[in-house]
Amino acid sequence: MSPAVQTPAFAQWLAGARQAAQQPPAQPRTPLVVAGHQVGSVAAGVLDDIGLKRLLDKREQLSFQERNGAFAWHLPVPDAEVTPALNALAAALRQVGRCGPWRDEQLAVTNVQGAVVGTVERGAVRVLGIATRAVHLVGLAPDGRMWVQRRSLTKPNHPGKWDTLMGGMVSAQDSLHQALARETWEEAGLEVAALTQVVHGGHVDFSRPSREGGGVGFMRERIDWFSAQVPEGQVPHNQDGEVDEFALLPIPLLCERVAQGHFTPEAGLVIGGFLGL
Repeated sequence: MSPAVQTPAFAQWLAGARQAAQQPPAQPRTPLVVAGHQVGSVAAGVLDDIGLKRLLDKREQLSFQERNGAFAWHLPVPDAEVTPALNALAAALRQVGRCGPWRDEQLAVTNVQGAVVGTVERGAVRVLGIATRAVHLVGLAPDGRMWVQRRSLTKPNHPGKWDTLMGGMVSAQDSLHQALARETWEEAGLEVAALTQVVHGGHVDFSRPSREGGGVGFMRERIDWFSAQVPEGQVPHNQDGEVDEFALLPIPLLCERVAQGHFTPEAGLVIGGFLGL
């Protein structure tokens, strides 16, 4: 790695970002158990009012009970009803202003063993402490410069910040590679099949408090990142309105701007991983 990349400012930023990526919840959280599966957690007080209301057309009730020597919030539904139960809970949270931005997008819900047990509205995952997955793409020009995007000012998270060429969630319908292809087209107008040297480079894990739901959220996310070369003559062009512009940056300038706070924390950590730092 060149000395221009390994600057004290970039090294300091990386150390701080890695520490910030692994934080405990801002307030005590109680496990959330659905159909006997622990799928997330909620901050104290968030479900107190909702717990008094029946969900799923009044067939089931959210309850606060002891389980295996510890208290947890329970939705005692059959396995086949995990998805409707969680989405009913998400809708109830939205009604009382305890939900993140509503996306009409379903994300997979897993138990503590990592098995998928259902899906839920994306806007509720942080408040419910449900683990999510995302994918990023580091795109390089043939001359070694890196393609980056500036997020739209209308984005709910990190508006106007710079990001990797592509960064997006893995939806409930996607495999990791399907998400990579879909998000690369939607955000950058590029076909993954037309890129070269596409490789899975690693992952970054996040565990930290979230402002969603009035500051009662907790983010648990794994970001898998890929790298690829964008062939000469191919220029990214946004398709979904979520990117304001693209730029090609030399690596030293890129690292300088990351250290100055112009990039999202997720992008900066992915870039650090790509650079082997």
